[in-house]
Amino acid sequence: MTQEKIFNFVVDKDNLAVKVERSFDAPLDLVWAAWTEAELLDQWWAPKPWKAETKSMDFSEGGRWLYAMVGPQGERHWALKDFSKIAPRKSFTYRSLFCDESGKVNPATTGSTWVNSFSESKGITLVTNDIRCDSLAHLEAQIKMGFKEGYSAGLGNLEELLARLREKGK
Repeated sequence: MTQEKIFNFVVDKDNLAVKVERSFDAPLDLVWAAWTEAELLDQWWAPKPWKAETKSMDFSEGGRWLYAMVGPQGERHWALKDFSKIAPRKSFTYRSLFCDESGKVNPATTGSTWVNSFSESKGITLVTNDIRCDSLAHLEAQIKMGFKEGYSAGLGNLEELLARLREKGK
């Protein structure tokens, strides 16, 4: 990497928000693909030893990614992302919620809205996640559950995946 890596993780409880910025030594097209294609998401989204397994993926406005986080003992925690806005190679927005295997959300469940932005300069791609939680209780529960550590580990997995893909000439 020719530039210093950027990694910022800021929690703003007053605004029920988390902002994450992370740079990757990879072109925007490759990073965009890693965020929007199920076969690539499954390789990095979960912190090890967990893994992500996609049940269905429709990356389009109104589409959905339904997946499980699978633990080392085979336990499964289901979640979904409902895509609402997509500006190809620039940004996309989704609602993130926990659900059951069929994608049914418990009405008592709260979630968050993610705006994911992408920009490239000199072969370095910056990804910015502006995450807005439905409630302070949800935000605090996510932080207590280890969101920062888990998400950071996932982004580390992404960095490794991007390096492997670049070695293969993708």
